[in-house]
Amino acid sequence: MPTKTSAQRLVIAVSSRALFDLDEAAQVYDSKGVEAYRAYQRRRERQVLKPGVAFPFIRRLLAVNALAPESPPVEVVLVSRNDADTGLRVRNSLDHHGLDISRTIFTGGQAPWPYLDAFDSCLFLSAHQQDVEAAIHKGYAAGTVLKSTFPADDGRELRIAFDFDGVLADDEGELIYARKGLKAFQANERAKANRPLSAGPLQRLLKHIARLQRMETERIACDPTWRRSLRTAIITARSAPADRRVITTLRRWGIGVDEAFFIGDMAKAEILRHFRPHIFFDDKRANAELAADVVPAVHVPFGVNNL
Repeated sequence: MPTKTSAQRLVIAVSSRALFDLDEAAQVYDSKGVEAYRAYQRRRERQVLKPGVAFPFIRRLLAVNALAPESPPVEVVLVSRNDADTGLRVRNSLDHHGLDISRTIFTGGQAPWPYLDAFDSCLFLSAHQQDVEAAIHKGYAAGTVLKSTFPADDGRELRIAFDFDGVLADDEGELIYARKGLKAFQANERAKANRPLSAGPLQRLLKHIARLQRMETERIACDPTWRRSLRTAIITARSAPADRRVITTLRRWGIGVDEAFFIGDMAKAEILRHFRPHIFFDDKRANAELAADVVPAVHVPFGVNNL
C-alpha cells in the first residue's frame, strides 16, 4: 500500500462511530468491558449498522467520483479503535450500504490520528473528542461529530457549510475579539480589509471542494445533462465592516463559495434550517451544539475559542 495518495485527491478519514450509529455497542463496551463488547459485535456482525451523523456527507462525497471513475478524485478511509475482529460488523455495513471504502484502519483501542499523515488526509472526522483534540494539536484538520439531526433523503446534492474564523481562516480575528472586544475587532478588520487572513485548519478541504466544483463545470461543458452536486456556504458572525476581509481572503486563496451569510449576532440556526447542509463546521462548541439541533454539526477545536 502506498504511503501517500495523489496530491490531487481529496482524502477524508472518518471514524466508525461518526459514520455509523454505534451508540448501543459503545454502551456495552463502557458498562461491561472489551470481552462482552467483542461477543456482542460477533453476534451481530451480520446486523447492518444504521447511518450515523457523518453518513449523508460521506455518501454524497463518494458519489462525486462519478465525475472521473477512472481516477476517482475522492477517497474515504475508515479509521476505528476496534480491532479487525470486532470491526467486521463495520466492514459488512460498508458493503451493505454500498459505500466505496476500501482502506480501513483498526487500531485495537489505540488513537488512530497518528496514521492520518500516511494517507495525506485532508480531514479527520470522529465522535471521539480526545482523538480530535490530539489531532488538532498536532496540526491536522479534524472535527468532533456531535449528536445531530440529519437528513435521511436520498438526494444527490451535497451541501457543506462552514464558519469562517477558526475554521477556514486562522484565529487572528478571534484573538483580538477575545482580548479587546468588538470595537477593537471591527477597527482591526476595517484597517486590514485588503489583507488576507492566514489559512485555518479546514482551508485545504474547501480548496479541494472548489476544485471538484470546477471539475463539475468542465463536465457540464461537455455533457449538459450532468447536474451539479456540490454547494458551499460560509455562515459567520462577521458583518460589516468585517465582511470585506472574508472576500479579500477568499480571492487571495482563489476560492469561491456559492452562498455567504454575514449575520452578526443573529443565531445561525435559521440560516442552517434553510440551507440544510449535510455537514456544518464551527470552532465554537456552543454554536456547534446549537446547530446540531437542526443539521449534522461538527466542532473544530481550534484556536483561542478552545483554550
